[in-house]
Amino acid sequence: MRKKNFLTILFLFIWMFSYSQNNIKSIQLKPLEATNFSTIVPLGKTLQLSFDDMDADQKEYYYKIQHMSSDWKPSAISTNQYIIGFNQNIILDYENSFNTLQNYTHYKVQIPNSNTKIIESGNYLISVLDDLQNVVFTRRFTLYENKALIGVSVIRSRKSKALNQQQTIQFTINYNENEIRNPSQEIKTVVLQNKIWETAISTLKPQSYRNNQLVYNYYNKPNFWSGNEYLNFDTKQIRNSTIQIARVEKKDIYHTYLYTQKARNLKPYTYFPDINGQFVIRTIEAANSSTEADYSMVHFSLDADEITNKEIYVYGAFNDFETTLENKMNFNSSTKKYEVSIILKQGFYNYTFVTKDKNNSLNTHEINGSFYQTENEYTVLVYYKAFGENFQRVIGIGSATVNQQE
Repeated sequence: MRKKNFLTILFLFIWMFSYSQNNIKSIQLKPLEATNFSTIVPLGKTLQLSFDDMDADQKEYYYKIQHMSSDWKPSAISTNQYIIGFNQNIILDYENSFNTLQNYTHYKVQIPNSNTKIIESGNYLISVLDDLQNVVFTRRFTLYENKALIGVSVIRSRKSKALNQQQTIQFTINYNENEIRNPSQEIKTVVLQNKIWETAISTLKPQSYRNNQLVYNYYNKPNFWSGNEYLNFDTKQIRNSTIQIARVEKKDIYHTYLYTQKARNLKPYTYFPDINGQFVIRTIEAANSSTEADYSMVHFSLDADEITNKEIYVYGAFNDFETTLENKMNFNSSTKKYEVSIILKQGFYNYTFVTKDKNNSLNTHEINGSFYQTENEYTVLVYYKAFGENFQRVIGIGSATVNQQE
């Protein structure tokens, strides 16, 4: 009997903890500029973390910052080596929503601030904690120095089987040989597509060493699936239908029904501009989007045959490019479509569809297709760990975007 009661209590605890995380929405970590979404920024630049608590009850939340290695493991470095002030502090800037059907409390904090100043470059993990010091969510960011010059180019894959589906990144690193004496041991690189860490390539070695230069001019790697341009919708006018929104219904909150999408893997490539999976909170119906933008239940649907051995997810920066129960699509046997409903704040959203197999391997092109023309942005991060040091700095970045004319 005791075992049964213990299991019941344990289940309730896990359920309550999982449920409590569902109250946090619209998490954004970005520079202050409206059109800049990058969390890879120069050391000293200000980033703002913001989020909404749908319980709307003004809880106490704290932020915590930790230095990480290039593969996102905790660095062997003490806090006072990379922060002046405190690595953990309470978030004091919060405000309740105004004139919205869905009540929420909006929180925000800027890094650096008067209590926390980061003095070393590298990868960082910022965690938001509740008043019991439980981790509510985490986000990644990278601070870099301009100690090395990186030239990056993107070419069409030379692999015969992937000629029309993949893109290859080539780059060179120019460094100060007076500072870096053993680059083969002290330098590591990471290549990102659209700044998404889940598909990063970090195993590359230089093809050749020249005077103060490392050359990575591979033709068969690093190859990325090009994917397709992101789909989008805009709810800045929450009551209106658009070319992406079929209809809107007002219930307890607004319900936004998107037009059903079809698989694009067998369709020809069509260019249209996107923001590489990001989202912008905005409303033209009020002055302050942070606290006056409302929420709606957004209904996604995909016209595709049922897949028995894989799961399908709606995917984008709005869910941190993760696959969770909240954004998992379910097959509706009556409509013969995959469907999911996600509550989202007013704004402009990019999204796409991904599949995940039993081994948790993601496929971003099975439904969307993959085309060498797709406009992706590639970023090369250069990490440096000198002999005797116990952490990696980021001494430079380089970036390039696919050339539509190639």
